[in-house]
Amino acid sequence: MLLEQARDILAEIAQAAPHTPAELEQFRIRYLGSKNVIKALSAEIRHIPNEQKRDFGRLINEAMQAAEIKYQALKAQLEQETESQQAAALDLSAPAELWVWGTRHPISITINRVIRIFERLGFVVAEDREIEDDWHNFTALNTPEDHPARDMQDTFYLRGSQNLLLRTHTSSVQVRLMEVQKPPIRIIAPGRVYRNETISARSHCQFHQVEGLYVDEGVSFADLKQTLLYFAQEMFGATQIRLRPSFFPFTEPSAEMDVYLGTETEDARRLTKGTGWLEILGCGMVDPNVLANCNIDPEKYTGFAFGMGIERQAMRLFGISDIRLLFENDVRFLRQFATVV
Repeated sequence: MLLEQARDILAEIAQAAPHTPAELEQFRIRYLGSKNVIKALSAEIRHIPNEQKRDFGRLINEAMQAAEIKYQALKAQLEQETESQQAAALDLSAPAELWVWGTRHPISITINRVIRIFERLGFVVAEDREIEDDWHNFTALNTPEDHPARDMQDTFYLRGSQNLLLRTHTSSVQVRLMEVQKPPIRIIAPGRVYRNETISARSHCQFHQVEGLYVDEGVSFADLKQTLLYFAQEMFGATQIRLRPSFFPFTEPSAEMDVYLGTETEDARRLTKGTGWLEILGCGMVDPNVLANCNIDPEKYTGFAFGMGIERQAMRLFGISDIRLLFENDVRFLRQFATVV
């Protein structure tokens, strides 16, 4: 009886002729599915007399192979028929769909320009985590406990942790690199930073920075000035810069750098408020305490650092009046930069 059932299944497979995908799926389920009839019949081999088990096993194997071969052949045939039907239904006179290419974001364009300029001076790109601890974001950078930057109104701290936060600057990348690499060090660190600020046309709680660091023997303030002058010439076409005294806890002395755009054009007068000078970035000589915190001998090595906000640079380069446009991802806005590199 069981031998006859095996022969019947083999005959069924040979005669099966599904014509639709649904019928083919029913064929697969019946003969190749996890609970198919061949497998169920195979389990009955214990009831077969010993002298018939060999023939029974052979029939079962033939049925399994035949089902797989038949399924693959029918599947290929149906796919070919479907493609032929689709090709026949294709209207070659219909207008083609317009392919819309994506564009580079103005922030990416600006970051890439900054990177290319400093790469020509031997700087390399360094990146690291955006969730930082207090040591790398503040303490190692000579930021005292009572500094306003530690205030909860300025920094996003992770809930349930007094030590982890969203980095407020990419200076933390410099600290981590100085901890594991000895001078000479010449890097720029681009990336996102976060501060608890009210979102408006001129500020945002998330923005981008590029910070630079150069540490070696004999690095001076004159090296810093010449580096920034080269950057200003390449980035803005400016021929003059000025360094105004300022304060940052991680540099001493510290300065703000302005570039001279003049007052000859309406844009220059608007950007500089009629003064001809436009503030670009903050900079200074690395404080000896910062070097010591990173296990670098401040008696042997000196260095300079600088940092700039990318959104402000992008807004100046492309005449963007509202910082929120950079984060809304409006394709109508972004398409304006399709030809910019």
